[in-house]
Amino acid sequence: MNNITYTPKAGDVERLWFVVDATDKVLGRLASEIAQVLRGKRKPQYAPHADVGDHVIVINAEKIRITGNKAEQKVYYRHTGYPGGLRTTPYSRMRERHPDRIIRKAVQGMLPHTKLGRLQFKKLRVYAGDEHRHEAQNPQPLEL
Repeated sequence: MNNITYTPKAGDVERLWFVVDATDKVLGRLASEIAQVLRGKRKPQYAPHADVGDHVIVINAEKIRITGNKAEQKVYYRHTGYPGGLRTTPYSRMRERHPDRIIRKAVQGMLPHTKLGRLQFKKLRVYAGDEHRHEAQNPQPLEL
């Protein structure tokens, strides 16, 4: 019996580019699918300790949909690093000023909070409109 663990080598990993249209997609469901693609969990050579994921481009981030009362109740938190420096931003203001950050924060929360997770997060590009500047990479549409 051969009990050797497979470890993907850096040269064995083929990184693909995918483009996702976020129009009328539910935020949490979209973010979890994107996180799986970024981590490489849809590939046969997936290993939890290696970065084997693909690049993901999200367009139309301003047309994302959320369910329930989150439009009125959801709040984003950040801290300045100083005492009493907790800052809050309601979902409505975040959507009108920085719609791309909504998807970025949702996906970031679903990736590992380690060096590997930060490396995987760098492969995500989010754009508010339907234009992106990665046509040279020939991205394939990803249906979720």
